[in-house]
Amino acid sequence: MGLSRAKHGSYVDLTKEAVGRDGTTGGILENGAVTDGGLFKSKIICTLGPVSRTVDVLESLLKAGMSIARFNFSHGSHEYHQETLDNLRIASVNTGIACGVLLDTKGPEIRTGMLAGGGPVMLECGSEVTLTTDYDFAGDATKIAVSYPDLAKDVAPGSKILCADGSITFKVISCDVEKGEVKVTCENSAKLGERKNMNLPGVVVNLPTITEKDRHDLIDWGVKNNVDFIAASFVRKGSDVDYIRSVLGDFASKVSIVSKVENMEGLDNFNDIVEKSDAVMVARGDLGMEIRMEQIFLAQKRMIKRCNYAGKPVVTATQMLESMTGAPRPTRAEATDVANAILDGTDAVMLSGETAAGNYALDAVKIMASICREAEAYVDNVAVYHQVLEQQSIPMGVIESLASSAVRTAQKVDARLIVSLSRTGHTAQMISKYRPAAPILSVCIEGDHDPGSTARRSLISRGIIPVIEPAEWKGDTGHPQEVMRNAIAYARDALGLVKSGDLIVGVHRVMGEAVLKVVECP
Repeated sequence: MGLSRAKHGSYVDLTKEAVGRDGTTGGILENGAVTDGGLFKSKIICTLGPVSRTVDVLESLLKAGMSIARFNFSHGSHEYHQETLDNLRIASVNTGIACGVLLDTKGPEIRTGMLAGGGPVMLECGSEVTLTTDYDFAGDATKIAVSYPDLAKDVAPGSKILCADGSITFKVISCDVEKGEVKVTCENSAKLGERKNMNLPGVVVNLPTITEKDRHDLIDWGVKNNVDFIAASFVRKGSDVDYIRSVLGDFASKVSIVSKVENMEGLDNFNDIVEKSDAVMVARGDLGMEIRMEQIFLAQKRMIKRCNYAGKPVVTATQMLESMTGAPRPTRAEATDVANAILDGTDAVMLSGETAAGNYALDAVKIMASICREAEAYVDNVAVYHQVLEQQSIPMGVIESLASSAVRTAQKVDARLIVSLSRTGHTAQMISKYRPAAPILSVCIEGDHDPGSTARRSLISRGIIPVIEPAEWKGDTGHPQEVMRNAIAYARDALGLVKSGDLIVGVHRVMGEAVLKVVECP
């Protein structure tokens, strides 16, 4: 490809099949570069659960490629999660591998109520059912309680209502606002259990930004344990993020808020949400209930691209390797799904039940890493750079200008590494925005921010390898040049990222002035 600007406008460079590892014309599957077990830039988020909460298993997951551990507060007590977190931190110390901690809130949700018999009821296709907002009512096959008080106000005849992850579809016949009841017909036969989730596609629901449970989880567990990320469920507008920050108080500046966009209102306000958030999650589970199934791919691609242009990390989640909860290999469609997310531009991919309760948790992480590594070999980094640059406003801020220039310089000189010295990690994140082919070594230096927190919070951005600056790197002078020299030696000797003679792009400040330089690895 050289440095020419790609005409095809794609993030995918299919020309890499043309030359094999031996320099000859390669076959259709030849990538010419990728080796098993090598470095990959994308990040993997693993949900922890019953099968993945012991120290030995957590050590294995970290070595396989887990960057962030997700704690799902839809399940489990504070004591349960605390034990898991304590084990994770032991595993991190034992392996020397940093791991971010993500608290995923349960969020506001609509659920069906309890049933008179305790067990599931059979709903037959074509039967009429009454949905009541009296949540104390013990239901049966003819009448079911719903937790949303405004149900009769917000739906209308002809509206669709989905239950139990979409396994049951209701069509609204009539609404009685005074009684708080909605008559529906079942469009398919299925069993309905107690307290199943419910979705109202296309409805702007009147639910709180965070529930009392969420507040309790955030303050009494998240803040107490100094978590690195908060995944905020069902974010519908930018002001939701502002409200969550106000609840967190002083801790808001020490944690990254990942907004989960899961309904149509969130899509409508997506630009506002991106602006206010530290990162975004494409939460395809509930989103797939709220929009047409055939539009999920489009929502994913557009959400990822908008986050890329804004320089905000983006996570793609839900059912990525779902079959591996019970099988040692994913389906072909799942493997393709993961690879396409990488090619779309996602920073991180997430495993849910695969690592929380599956039979092949470690295998799932290893296979996810392998797919990421392979897909990254076909990303057209030069095309990505130009596409992102075209979307930026001029004049740029100083840091972003420096970051984009660092990436372009790395392309021109074929640098093997970009080294950034930063107190907040912002410079490294801006470099990641322009998707360099070279990895980014982010040296987190002492300042107003905890360098450990800065390092862990950067684990959500593609290509960033964070390292906390040891005191001895300052040398006798304490100058940034001294730190840079020691960082390059560390990248060469400890990480194996470069070898003698390789060119490296360095970005840092000297006496308050931004500096971009190219150095040769000694």
